[in-house]
Amino acid sequence: MSSATPIDDPLITTFGRLAEAYSRLEQWLGSAMESEAGLPHVWFEVLIRLARSEGEQLMMSSLADQIALTTSGVTRLVDRMQTAGYVERRPCPTDRRVSYAAITTAGHDVLDRAAIVHARNLRKAFGDFTPQDLAALDTALDRVREAAYGLPRQP
Repeated sequence: MSSATPIDDPLITTFGRLAEAYSRLEQWLGSAMESEAGLPHVWFEVLIRLARSEGEQLMMSSLADQIALTTSGVTRLVDRMQTAGYVERRPCPTDRRVSYAAITTAGHDVLDRAAIVHARNLRKAFGDFTPQDLAALDTALDRVREAAYGLPRQP
């Protein structure tokens, strides 16, 4: 007879599977993107989020939340991407404490090239998934994201 312990909680296992799958995909997709498109995966994530945002820009704090970096981490990342010419900083016209990161023409160009590589590799990774599988995965991930955003911020 086995006894249940806190480490046997099924949610711990579920989250571990999610983390493991993400880690492996990130390693494989990120390595392929960097070698084939010359763009680090985290840079791709920044560029695609900017390109898909209203005005093709995001407040630095919003960008930090979306890509799971601290505000100082996203500041350093945007500095490097700005040096490469892919993003620019824009001041907020109504609040000088706020700045935006915005995608540049060069950023669009590299994003377009990287998106072709990324989509092709995602098709390989998810090739055995049916459209229904992908729809169910999207639904589940939307629920996970909503639950995560509903949690209080840690101090």
